[in-house]
Amino acid sequence: MNKFKLYTSLLAAGAATVGLLSWTHKQPKKVQSKKPNIVFIMADDLTMTDIGPYGSTQVHTPNMDKLASDGMCLDNMFNMVPVCSPTRQSILTGLGPVRSGAYPNHTMIYKGIKTLPVYLQQLGYNTAIIGKRHYAPDESYPFDFLGGREDDNGQGIDVDLSKAEDWLKIKASSGKPFYLMFTSNQPHEPYTRGNQAAYDPAKVKLGPNMVDTKLTRKRMAKYFAEITYLDSLIGVCLNIIDRTGQKDNTVIMFATEQGNSFPFSKWTLYDQGLHSGFIAKWPGKIKPGTRNPAMSEYIDILPTMIDIAGGDPTKINTGSKDGNGNMGFDGMSFKKVLLGQENHLRDYVFAEETTRGIIQGSDAYAIRSARDNHYLYIHNLNYTGKFKNTVVRMPFFKEWQEANPTRSDFYQVRPEEELYDIVNDPYDLNNLAADQKYASIKASLKGKLEAFMHQQNDKGIETEMQALTRQPKNSEGNND
Repeated sequence: MNKFKLYTSLLAAGAATVGLLSWTHKQPKKVQSKKPNIVFIMADDLTMTDIGPYGSTQVHTPNMDKLASDGMCLDNMFNMVPVCSPTRQSILTGLGPVRSGAYPNHTMIYKGIKTLPVYLQQLGYNTAIIGKRHYAPDESYPFDFLGGREDDNGQGIDVDLSKAEDWLKIKASSGKPFYLMFTSNQPHEPYTRGNQAAYDPAKVKLGPNMVDTKLTRKRMAKYFAEITYLDSLIGVCLNIIDRTGQKDNTVIMFATEQGNSFPFSKWTLYDQGLHSGFIAKWPGKIKPGTRNPAMSEYIDILPTMIDIAGGDPTKINTGSKDGNGNMGFDGMSFKKVLLGQENHLRDYVFAEETTRGIIQGSDAYAIRSARDNHYLYIHNLNYTGKFKNTVVRMPFFKEWQEANPTRSDFYQVRPEEELYDIVNDPYDLNNLAADQKYASIKASLKGKLEAFMHQQNDKGIETEMQALTRQPKNSEGNND
């Protein structure tokens, strides 16, 4: 614990650097909104099992632990695409990534699609975002932007949360509810924040999907330090909300985003890339210290917020037509799940990964998946190619290739189909796709996936090859 005390003292000493200010003057009289305020906090490349509420005994996350003890953990929340920009835009649109147009990384939605700030403003909310945006085009997301970086190299101020507090002070007397979104850059690599001395690489425990090497442990320790740094920022946010005087009328949500940037996590459709943490606190509504097994997806978050804000998400025209001719959300509200009234939402969750257009990625390696509560089916559409991203160029991956070439090779060269019993094989190590005992299960999930792709207007390899047109840097002003 001495190392964590050191970390706390260092963080306190540097508080001014990140702008963590408190109100020192007399606060104005607050007008309590009848509608609940909503605060949404999002991590960046955080595997859910690396925080205390989801079982980690290695990483110090006291503020996340407190949030979980005051609220509910959803144990089966899933991402739909394991990279940053599509993830954020799926949350903000309530639509799957191919349907919205935001499916490669560094991407944009189609013109005419409405987004979270539009919906909540129509319901009477002030809306603001601080931190990493990573969405496009900007005009489709009419937030009050309070500042922040799109990435963090560890130099200077990462995010000045005092600006969020200033915004709340200005809006406090309006009588209107607020939506505040804090999107952190942590624990995204290059792992430069936090007290790295707090974690000893020699004591780091790696999952069975990893190859145990010296550089892997060193990198993991730095990643752990950034998680604890993120946790401290969550604590700042919680304190800010306490000072608004509207804590009891504020819903707080926290999402881990996709998995960390180690092999078999981010950029992949394995559970370590898609299975995501989600914690919600709603005083007087959500029973503290509870968990719910309902299977849900990030596209369900926006309809849930609209439901909480008093709207009807089932009657909304999103501005996008799906493959079946429907204009509504792909997501659905899980408000009743949060209230403890239901413990089921979905029978299946789906995902896609596009390597075309990612940094140092394969020219084209389209992947699609379908999962129920027992099995995960993955279809590698471009399986004759080689899967690549920034990870395979890193020194620690070179160690993997030397220490366990079978495991490192599988990361880059995969069969057309994969099937995993995620109940008995949670790290997706034993591919059952060729086992005839599971033929009917594989066929069923494959059929569900094909129906989902049709609904999403997803043409597979053809869609993959069009990915560059969905990136602003390649669009030449065309966002149609």
